[in-house]
Amino acid sequence: MFQRNSKIFLLVSLLLISAACQRTAFEKDTVAPASLRDVPALKMNFRFETDVPAPPEPNQQNPMEEKSNAVQADFDQTRPQEILEKTISSPDKQGVLAVYRKAGDQSSEFRLDMYAADGRLLRKITPNGMAVHFPDTIVWSPDGSNVAFVAVTRLNQTAAPNGTDANANVNTNTTANIETNINTDANTNAAPVAAPTQAAEPSSNVLTFRTEQIYIANADGGDLKLLTQNEGLIYFYFIWSPDGSALAALAATWKEWQFMQYQTDMRGEIFVPMGRPRLVEKNGRERRLDDNLTVVQPVWSPDSAKVAIAYDKEIRIYDAISDAPTQAAIPLRNPLLISSKTFDEELRRKTEAEANSNIDANANSNANVNVNSNVNAGNNNANVTQNSPAASPDVNALPDESTLVSFNPIVQLEWTEDKMLYLQTGYIKEMKDTANSARSYLRWHRLLFSPQAVKIN
Repeated sequence: MFQRNSKIFLLVSLLLISAACQRTAFEKDTVAPASLRDVPALKMNFRFETDVPAPPEPNQQNPMEEKSNAVQADFDQTRPQEILEKTISSPDKQGVLAVYRKAGDQSSEFRLDMYAADGRLLRKITPNGMAVHFPDTIVWSPDGSNVAFVAVTRLNQTAAPNGTDANANVNTNTTANIETNINTDANTNAAPVAAPTQAAEPSSNVLTFRTEQIYIANADGGDLKLLTQNEGLIYFYFIWSPDGSALAALAATWKEWQFMQYQTDMRGEIFVPMGRPRLVEKNGRERRLDDNLTVVQPVWSPDSAKVAIAYDKEIRIYDAISDAPTQAAIPLRNPLLISSKTFDEELRRKTEAEANSNIDANANSNANVNVNSNVNAGNNNANVTQNSPAASPDVNALPDESTLVSFNPIVQLEWTEDKMLYLQTGYIKEMKDTANSARSYLRWHRLLFSPQAVKIN
């Protein structure tokens, strides 16, 4: 009896140990990642929250700033024939990028020089054969190590026989003649002209294209580098990843750009281009993220692992650091329809309450009688209509979007935390005649992300 009980006890013990081992092995094979950085976009969970408070103000990579007084003084004293358009300080405020034009340059074409904070010219960045476009998109990397911009081949640029820029030679000779005249004419009463500040000249070996490509330069203005080489594509927006390793950009073909501009001109609207999102690394490697066009500017996750893009009423998340990147689509049309119905109903109740309050406050007793009579008559007619036979509404049916004023596309994204992405919906119409512009029903919503458990091989 004792031996039989011992065998039974031993058998039960072995079964329990085996089960424990299996559970331990399973637990070792699966783990919940500590952060979303380790979770592929396709494996993220999300929860949608509608009509939430606006997110905190983002840290803009290229905030608006006043012109540097020191740089402006250098232009006034030594570069009177050049027009300083704006200055952009580096994140540490030690470097100042000067955006300027020379006399005779096209109004949409600019040049770049790098200055020290004290107004001392460090280096000329762009060669004479390069024209910088879209100056509002010039942006420093978050760590201040690089500055990115778009440029094209300068129009009407003639090369000198020795391979240098002919216009540069003309300017140099003109300066030399002025200095010679000042030195030899001892009797002149003209005020002396300050000698130009000496600075390293930019390299003329950098390729330029007929359509806007992305370039970067170092903090001191050196090592000018071409990142994209897609003739026919126009890169018009780009934003640095928080770690400064890559850019998320929007680009459109030249033909698409021309057609979009023609359409907006016909409607009298301000031109806002649409583009396809692309990921551009600092080493020049580029990946097109999607074939769909969007007008909404992409945003990075704070950990630099993912990029979010909005297409009408859908959010897509793309992996940025994986060797096998994935993407996830989050359709929000149905939840936005339901939330818009609730929003419209609440808005209608507030409007009616305010209207009734104004009537009670402003109308006299006789007017009240007339108003009440009309209202009662209207209510009686409404009651007759409501009592008429009608089909019962389907409680499971989605609202008709044509009846909702607040049901609008996504117009802006803000990724404030790794697990929290804000999106704004609204109606925006920017017209050349600003009196006809409109910004209505702007509402903030957000997506809350959480990681799924992943299996460790």
